[in-house]
Amino acid sequence: MPSVDPPAPAARTFDVVSPHGARRDEYHWLRDDTRRDSAVIAHLNAENEYTRAVLAPSVDLEQALFDEMRARIQEDDSSVPVFDRGYWYYSRFERGKQQAIHARRKGTMVSPEEVLLDGNELSAPHPFYRIGSYAVSPDGRLLAWTADTVGRNKFKLHVRDLESGEALADTADDIASMVAWASDSRTLFYVGKDPGTLREDRVFRASLGQRPVLVFREEDASYYVSVGTTKSRDYVLISLRSTTSSETHLVEATAPEREPRVFLPRRQDHLYSLDHLDGRFVVRTNRDAKNFRLMEVRDGEERDEGAWHDLIAHRADTLADGFALYHRFVAISVRNGGLRKVEVATFARVDEGRSTLGERYFIDADEPSYTMSVRDTPTPDATSVRYVYGSLVSPASVFEAEVASRERTRLKEQKVPTYDQAQYTSEYIHARASDGALVPISLVYRKSTPLDGSAPLLVYGYGAYGFSMDAHMDANRVSLLDRGFVYAIAHVRGGQELGRAWYEGGKLANKMSSFTDFIAVTEHLVARGYGARSLVFAEGASAGGLLVGAVMNMRPDLYRGVVANVPFVDVVTTMLDETIPLTTNELDEWGDPKTADAYATMLAYSPYDNVRAQGYPSLYVHTGLWDSQVQFFEPAKWVARLRDRKTDRNIALLDIDMTSGHGGASGRFDRLRQIAREVGFVLMVRARPDGRDGFDGG
Repeated sequence: MPSVDPPAPAARTFDVVSPHGARRDEYHWLRDDTRRDSAVIAHLNAENEYTRAVLAPSVDLEQALFDEMRARIQEDDSSVPVFDRGYWYYSRFERGKQQAIHARRKGTMVSPEEVLLDGNELSAPHPFYRIGSYAVSPDGRLLAWTADTVGRNKFKLHVRDLESGEALADTADDIASMVAWASDSRTLFYVGKDPGTLREDRVFRASLGQRPVLVFREEDASYYVSVGTTKSRDYVLISLRSTTSSETHLVEATAPEREPRVFLPRRQDHLYSLDHLDGRFVVRTNRDAKNFRLMEVRDGEERDEGAWHDLIAHRADTLADGFALYHRFVAISVRNGGLRKVEVATFARVDEGRSTLGERYFIDADEPSYTMSVRDTPTPDATSVRYVYGSLVSPASVFEAEVASRERTRLKEQKVPTYDQAQYTSEYIHARASDGALVPISLVYRKSTPLDGSAPLLVYGYGAYGFSMDAHMDANRVSLLDRGFVYAIAHVRGGQELGRAWYEGGKLANKMSSFTDFIAVTEHLVARGYGARSLVFAEGASAGGLLVGAVMNMRPDLYRGVVANVPFVDVVTTMLDETIPLTTNELDEWGDPKTADAYATMLAYSPYDNVRAQGYPSLYVHTGLWDSQVQFFEPAKWVARLRDRKTDRNIALLDIDMTSGHGGASGRFDRLRQIAREVGFVLMVRARPDGRDGFDGG
């Protein structure tokens, strides 16, 4: 391997001030909100050049990995069609093309295809192009869609006449991705953003051909705003949500100019979401229900909480995760025993806005470890529930199950060319955490892989916001499994795999549990022979990057290499600065560092603040210049400080995509190249015979 010096940005004195004292940040100057500072851009380019130089010996391996991963893509794939107001809607890919084509057919799937949006044509002039969402007007004549051409989640509104193909003059810049039509097919609702923080905080009503009107603005900086429609299509919903509370405003879809009415005013620690059908609202609420329950209330009586009644009562062992409402039944995605399942509850009758339940049952699964979730469809008179099923070894399948007979029909199984499912197996086990809690672990590996402590092991984790890491089959992961790796998902606290309490056990003052859980999982897997002590890798992205960054400081000896994607690593500084996007919405997740206790808690684990003079694993960090969720300067500063303070010669690489944001490249093959590079890094580090990279200056 050639000797190349890594970038060494100058250390410049800067104090980050807080009510609890100042902290020195020698790389604060790498923050550039304009993304035009020549010194900062020069440094990022130097980091990219260094990463290319270090990874140059593995460029052939990267290409081989890319070829493998692409060979496992069904390039001419299409989605399962969805019927809505006389049309079948679907998306499809064409062989060799990067972006999806969205289309519809009238009446039947043998009717002529109408292409609504061709992402390949639309993206041609742009290095980055992502369709946020699209919506067809109720009369089927107009198409509204949003697109991001930078990667910063700042979308532009477009409207097209589907009969003439004409692009209408109605548009808006720097908005959120979602749009909603009123019943008149002439009125659109969309969400605007604060220009600085990018908080989605306002709603506009646009009558085509007229200037948009501001109909709502949320002043509380902890809330984010979205819009949607109910299943009945009677209401446009303006939904407000903070980490711990929510509120919904109702706009009558047939009278969009009327003032919205509040469904139920917000209150501390009350989260709810709703749908509307057959004269009543069905509400998922955590009112006196930590794991949520479904309640029902007649339209017009919603402000009288005494008129609410249980549809699906609260269960201490089962989290109600979401639901899809129809005339004949409601289908609920639930979490029970660490697995995601689908429960169906039929309506024996619905009378004057109140229903009586009939049968209730869970849809059967074919494997002991799996994930299953409801796929909502727009037609309310459906007689079957659509859901997605998969596992660590089974590619995702879309099923429909007739509610009355329970007969299941597989509508589609995701094709994975060259993949032989029979060669792989999965397990679902537990590790005991330092406080005695049992932490679930999902495992997958080739059946031929020895479990005698000799295999390389990669442990993945996230552990924040209550997001659950479901055990699904990832075709790109197969490249590691075929090279003898055991792959593990550590379902640490901070996720919601075991219900709301599991989430609360890994947030705010309890955040350290996420990191100690991950360490306990790693140690357990090594002790049980799932991985070689010297061949363990860790991976995480975004808040999962925080996870692996903190664990690196706490137990660097456990890992040979770490992959951190768009990592949130400068926790205290970011949460002190309410001008940075997303900060105000996340005080209830991480804590408010203006208070002494929260400041001390966050400072104790913040990866950037805890870098010290010790040996560290080899590190690959990926970020995007236009990231709106974790600003690029966080990982840039982290890598610079790591290189300056660590005592080993292992490599620390920063790879910056200068044309994208948090989600990475927009084209499906471009994303594969990024994944191939990450896997190539892991395999390169694994191949070093002494377990050290020995890269001078690294």
